[in-house]
Amino acid sequence: MQKALREAGHDGWLFYDHHHRDPIGERILGIDSKAHITRRWYYFVPADGEPRKLVHRIEQGRLDALPGSKGVYSSWQELAAGLKAMLSDSRRIAMQYSPNNAIMYVSMVDAGTVEFLRGLRKEIVSSADLVAQFEAVLTEDQMVSHAAAQRALDAILAEGWLEIGRRLRPANGGQGGVSEFDMVLWLREAMHSAGLVWENGPNVSVNQNTSDSHYEPTAERSSPIHEGDFLLIDIWGRLDHPGTIFYDITWTGVVGREPSEREQQVFTAVRDARDAAIAAVRDAFTQHRVIHGYEADDAARKVIRDAGFGAYFTHRTGHNIAHELHGPGAHLDNLETHDERMVLPCTCFSVEPGIYLPEFGIRSEVNMLTAPGEAWVTGRMQTELVRI
Repeated sequence: MQKALREAGHDGWLFYDHHHRDPIGERILGIDSKAHITRRWYYFVPADGEPRKLVHRIEQGRLDALPGSKGVYSSWQELAAGLKAMLSDSRRIAMQYSPNNAIMYVSMVDAGTVEFLRGLRKEIVSSADLVAQFEAVLTEDQMVSHAAAQRALDAILAEGWLEIGRRLRPANGGQGGVSEFDMVLWLREAMHSAGLVWENGPNVSVNQNTSDSHYEPTAERSSPIHEGDFLLIDIWGRLDHPGTIFYDITWTGVVGREPSEREQQVFTAVRDARDAAIAAVRDAFTQHRVIHGYEADDAARKVIRDAGFGAYFTHRTGHNIAHELHGPGAHLDNLETHDERMVLPCTCFSVEPGIYLPEFGIRSEVNMLTAPGEAWVTGRMQTELVRI
């Protein structure tokens, strides 16, 4: 951590919590997320030298598992004096903070604390890239776990398309029936049998429902799947073990017919936008050049804008993937946020541009992994609309 601070040009990293308001800091420092914490604590890691703690007297053992010297306080006056002394030899300090809340995923410190520290003439900078380095960078075992989830989900999805056809045309006799939610249940059972876990979903949607990028059918709200429908499936999961990494994909297709000219036009724009973002990341890593999240988003968004569908691409191009589906690293985003975080080696993320017209929506989602000097797509890539 101190090496990373020196490389970033920071004097230190200040962690601060109260009533578990900073889960990022808890995970990085290894603090029990269920510990009884009712008073403010501070932990300062300087770029050089011994770490320092400041804790309340009635909870002064809360940081004992961490190295460093310890200061204690009871009154607000002691707290202010303790912070001033703790940071006396440091000026540029990283915290879980984002200027203008631009990267809200890391904005955990309250405005009052930042105001107080600025009153001490401290420059508070964002820890966003540090958080990504210590939270989003994957181990070799985690990459292997992603590959295992990829193999299982790619196979489940391929079989899912076939299952829809079987249910619509039992024994090739036709007149069968299946709904969006029927297929959600089928996919869930297949994932459970494969030893996967997931957060919610998956998403199976038809026709206008595919235009809702976070649509989720339920037993009470679900459309039937018919011959002639347009269909989208978004599915994600990870192995049911601690620390494993998600795999997250979206494919689209048509039932019992060929795609319309409009559907093919939209799919081509989405596919080409996906491939442009992939190429931007791959080329940067091959050339050992830094790439930020917003740059990959720009590459995809330009393709869709040039195709005349810019107003219908209503979300970021991709999100970081880790043990959480939406992880703590850089997102491919220059729409919802201007994500200036670096896409780091040994991280995973989705690439999933979409176009959502009133009558149907198309998204094509793949996952990428990176390593020093290379970046690659981890699973199957859809090159044409599925025909059921």
